Amino acid sequence: MSQTVRAAVFPVAGRGTRFLPATKASPKEMLPIVDKPLIQYAVEEAIEAGATKLVFVTGASKRAIEDHFDTDAALEQALTDSGKDKQLQSIRDIVPDGVSCIYIRQGEPLGLGHAVLCARPAVGDEPFFVHLADDLIAGSPGCLKQMAGEHARHGGSVVAVETVPPESTSSYGIVAVDGDDRVAQIVEKPAPEDAPSNSAVVGRYLLDPTIFDKLETTGRGAGGEIQLTDAIADLLDDLAVYAYSFSGTRYDCGSKLGYLQATVAYGLEHPDTGPEFRAHLRSLLKG
Repeated sequence: MSQTVRAAVFPVAGRGTRFLPATKASPKEMLPIVDKPLIQYAVEEAIEAGATKLVFVTGASKRAIEDHFDTDAALEQALTDSGKDKQLQSIRDIVPDGVSCIYIRQGEPLGLGHAVLCARPAVGDEPFFVHLADDLIAGSPGCLKQMAGEHARHGGSVVAVETVPPESTSSYGIVAVDGDDRVAQIVEKPAPEDAPSNSAVVGRYLLDPTIFDKLETTGRGAGGEIQLTDAIADLLDDLAVYAYSFSGTRYDCGSKLGYLQATVAYGLEHPDTGPEFRAHLRSLLKG
């Protein structure tokens, strides 16, 4: 029997070294796509899917994320006094009424699995989302809402998957599935010759709370870190995990190229910038 998913976990403790020096003092999750940071897109997707408890697993130098989702009375008053109603509404609507933010510090950078385990006291004994903010997925409805619908149909855990080039399997968790899209095998970052398929898990998960027990006993795997993939592999023996091919376009904003691609795509669709930006790009191509 499926349960409503009310909690969303955002592992945001990573250092974002691929974007240095931009991320030296600011989290990579605060990198903007047009006029909103990546983490705000992530939160909006979770809220659309029904999440009312937002759990941020943070690390050093991540205070900007807390500040972003906090109320800034002085800024709101300044915008009010200046008659900037549109900008005022944009910051008041970041976290709707009835949605709470919880911040948990990951003391050591021990991997995604450890970050998820850190969220256990806040999540409790309920299914929950895990959202990796640097995987930006443009779709309607959002990817998490699609996965919540899949969960409502058959229960169990759900992982979002995407077909990747065979030579890229060593960058992902790779799954093999049966005829019902139930995961039969999951392997973390296999070499192409060892990969069970080229169906890759991307940054969206809907997990049964049993995963916490698995993470408690998961040793360090690839990269010397506690891998969420390894815990999911252990979970397969007890509970169903389904691979879900989402509808939408994914941008790997953990890479510079993916970030630039997302910026262009979202800039073209933005109501304030779209037409002029499109004209600008056309002029560059003509040149």
